[in-house]
Amino acid sequence: MDERDFALLSTLQECNNISHAADRLSLTQSALSKRIKAIERELGCTLLIRTSKGVRFTPEGEVVLEHTARIRHELHDLRSYIDSTHDEVCGSLSAGFSVNYAALRLPKLLAEYHRSYPLVRLDVKTGRSLDLIKQLQTSQLDVAVVRGELPWDGKRYLLAEERVCVARSHELEQVPLGKLTYICHISDSSQSALMQRWLRENGLTDPKSTLNVADLHTCMRLVELGVGWALLPDIILEEFDGAVHPCTFANGEAFMRRMYICCHRETYELPQVNAMIDLIRKGYGA
Repeated sequence: MDERDFALLSTLQECNNISHAADRLSLTQSALSKRIKAIERELGCTLLIRTSKGVRFTPEGEVVLEHTARIRHELHDLRSYIDSTHDEVCGSLSAGFSVNYAALRLPKLLAEYHRSYPLVRLDVKTGRSLDLIKQLQTSQLDVAVVRGELPWDGKRYLLAEERVCVARSHELEQVPLGKLTYICHISDSSQSALMQRWLRENGLTDPKSTLNVADLHTCMRLVELGVGWALLPDIILEEFDGAVHPCTFANGEAFMRRMYICCHRETYELPQVNAMIDLIRKGYGA
């Protein structure tokens, strides 16, 4: 077995499907199946079985996954340590960014980082903040920009505070919110709890109608089209053409959503990680 086999098994675990895994690995299903059989012959055991719902790892397969994941992590740490001893900023860097940060700032950040540190091998992922924190916890990421109060015991820097606002089209500005459709977007549990608190304090827990969407951009666009109103952070409203009113809780506290940079204590001193953190903070004047 080699590192390609480690990646192959990890991809199979993530996809839970031979066809999807083959697509991600740029292999044919036949080639992937042959490689699995070769690994099984080498190890002398069956690693997985096919079911109507996809593939499932056998007990022996789960043990192999555990060991190969640990080996991949140790190899990554070894390469990162060796790379950090060079005079130039180089090496590998796995960075994750929340979808909203990615949509607004990521291309410019990556362009500037690549110009400044062309020798760094970048692996960039975007996604929901909760998913990024999980990837950070399992060492799939070195650094991540996330939104909300999520559990993390490594290094964490406050990047920005976003004011949550009521947003609606100008045409609906004078209509009571209770008579309009509430457009709700998916968020993490802590933010959802704050949204429910604000709705409860303002007597809006039983809206006329609701519309649930997956992301902030879709939510904002629907608001612009006059479909209803939404609670949105001001970071997404910079180019919003509509009425915006900052939210405050009953105790006078402003309704805020915070953005953080999170990284591992062990990798913080790596030049490529430190350079990325400095560049992100610079973008916010920190």
